[in-house]
Amino acid sequence: MDSTPVPVRAEPVTAILVDGGFYRRRAARLFGHKDPEQRADELLEYCRRHTRKAKSRLYRIFYYDCPPSEKVVFHPLTRTSVNLAKTPDHDWMVEFHKALVKRRKVALRRGELLETQSGYQLRAEKLKKLLAGSIAVEDLEEQDFTLDITQKGVDMRLGLDIATLAANGHVNQIIMIAGDSDFVPAAKHARRAGIDFVLDPMWARISESLHEHIDGLWECVSREPRNLEDPLHVNNLSDRRLGSPSDDDALDLDVETEAG
Repeated sequence: MDSTPVPVRAEPVTAILVDGGFYRRRAARLFGHKDPEQRADELLEYCRRHTRKAKSRLYRIFYYDCPPSEKVVFHPLTRTSVNLAKTPDHDWMVEFHKALVKRRKVALRRGELLETQSGYQLRAEKLKKLLAGSIAVEDLEEQDFTLDITQKGVDMRLGLDIATLAANGHVNQIIMIAGDSDFVPAAKHARRAGIDFVLDPMWARISESLHEHIDGLWECVSREPRNLEDPLHVNNLSDRRLGSPSDDDALDLDVETEAG
C-alpha cells in the first residue's frame, strides 16, 4: 500500500499591486469622475472582483503613487503662473490618499516628484492637428494642455515589494494593475519563484512583448461602451457604500476577459 502523503494544494493568496497614476486615469474613463471617497471604495471593490475571480484570499493591496505637487508652474497658453497647491486636483489627491490609508488591507507606497521636470504639455492629439495646420494656436484652449510631472521612486518600491513577496512565500499570486513594461524584471523574478503573475491593463493597449513575461490578462470591467452598465460606474451607484460587507459575496458580472 502506497503511504506517500497526498500533496495538499496551498490556499490561493493574492497580492494586488496598483499603479496609482494609471488606475486613476483608466478608472475615470471607465467608471466616470468621482469624489475621493467613492474612488477609494471603487478601488477596493474592483480588487475584490479579482480575488473572487481567482477564488483566492486577499493578502494586501499595494497602491503606488506620489503626493500631489505644490509647485508653481507656468501655463504656456494663459501665460500665467499656476500654484498647484491651490488647485482642485491637489485637494482631490490629498483627500483620496487619506481615504485609501483608512481602508482595510491597503498599503500606500508613496514615491517622490522630480520638481525640476514638471510643467504643462500640449496633448498629443492637439499637437498633431496643430502641426498639420488643421488648427491654429488661437484655437487652443486651456484644457488642451495636461500637467506632466515626472515621478521617481515608485518603480523601485514596486520592484522591491514584488521581490519581497516572492521571497517570503506569503502569496502565490500577484495581480498587477498597470499598463507599461517597467515592472517586467520584477515580474520575471516572481515567476521564477513560482508565483502566478497576472496583468490587468483595464483595456489599455499594451505592448506585445509584455505577454512573454506574465501568466495572463484579466480585466474585471467590460470594454467601452458596455462599461456604462457596470455597477461601479458613477451613473449606477446606489446609496449603499461600495465597501459594505455584502460586497464580499460573489457578483454575477458579465465581464469580458482575455487569456494571456
